[in-house]
Amino acid sequence: MKQKIINDPVFGFINLPTGFLYQVYQHPYLYRLSRIQQLGLSFLVYPGARHCRFQHITGALHLASEAIRQLRLKGNEITEAEAEGTVAAIMLHDIGHGPFSHVLEPVLFNGLSHEKISLLLMERMNKEFNGKLDMAIAIFKGSYPKKFLHQLISSQLDVDRLDYLRRDSFFTGVVEGNIGSSRIIKMLAVCEDRLVVEAKGIYSIENFLMARRLMYWQVYLHKTSLAAEKMLHNLLHRAKVLKQAGQDLTCSPALSFFLSGKLKPGEISDIALDHFIALDDTDIWSAIKNWQNHPDVVLSTLSRNFLNRKLFKIEISEQETPASRVQEDLQRIALQLNISIEDARYFVSLDKVSSHIYDDTDYGIDILYNDGRIRPITQASDILNLEVLSKKVRKYAYSYLRKV
Repeated sequence: MKQKIINDPVFGFINLPTGFLYQVYQHPYLYRLSRIQQLGLSFLVYPGARHCRFQHITGALHLASEAIRQLRLKGNEITEAEAEGTVAAIMLHDIGHGPFSHVLEPVLFNGLSHEKISLLLMERMNKEFNGKLDMAIAIFKGSYPKKFLHQLISSQLDVDRLDYLRRDSFFTGVVEGNIGSSRIIKMLAVCEDRLVVEAKGIYSIENFLMARRLMYWQVYLHKTSLAAEKMLHNLLHRAKVLKQAGQDLTCSPALSFFLSGKLKPGEISDIALDHFIALDDTDIWSAIKNWQNHPDVVLSTLSRNFLNRKLFKIEISEQETPASRVQEDLQRIALQLNISIEDARYFVSLDKVSSHIYDDTDYGIDILYNDGRIRPITQASDILNLEVLSKKVRKYAYSYLRKV
């Protein structure tokens, strides 16, 4: 098959997979990700952040292919079937993401993780492809004997992170997130069935970890994005309550299914999966445009404000917001919109915000020295306080409707 090439804005010219992998790349489950934005609502802060998850998948499969090539050059045996399975696994690792990525998992899918949905969709595709994804699924789950292949897909230094940090940095313009992904890949090695980094690549790893920390607080947990996410969450929750109370809501059949509460906690049926793969960002935007004229004051106000970027005000603090302050705002909002105190609760949100930049319990990053010694990055680095990076930071976020 003739090699297909695309021009990626981050990595330049990329060779797309051929044969069976190209069939996977073109599959509707995967191409659905072109209708789901990678950074959800971050475009409200960074206007250029409108890239989609399909672009991310393309970059990740490129990096996975490069990593396999480098590891082979260093004498590691990776068969064609294993290479194909690894690339297929990285292509499919995100297919379980719903609209706006993580934002709506609690309200629409009862907290069902995108990883679980991804696996269910991969298994469904595997039946369609007569078992050709067996190895990809095993690598994705971490049950394949060569554990280092799973580390390429899911670890503290996987190709997923290597792509999204570069890509998100590029499209947001936050240059601090730019990392040397190509150099890191060239420094990868395998030791005792574990992915390691050669010692000469330690500075690139330090930069990678610092970039990840900066991107979390400047982009992924930016307070304006958080305020918008809380607003959207409350908006969909109100729609769900109204739908289950029998009120008429104009929306797509797929969105209607999840608003109706037919999905059981922790479970997803074949019918639910059918509706899931029909759901993307456009369903949400279309519904909200219709709901801004709904007779319910709460739903219409939230929808109209969300569409016109009249977002909640948000305060992030080390201390939890006093109950007296919340009650005061609830009374103000109830009076402002002429609604009950109970309905006013849709216009406030009390949440915990946390970041966990590095977790050495989940395939941590190990450094390989010339004499064969292996040390975790937490011990090998002499300039970073890795204890700080590995510490889970928790803060309190209080969002509320602004005063008129």
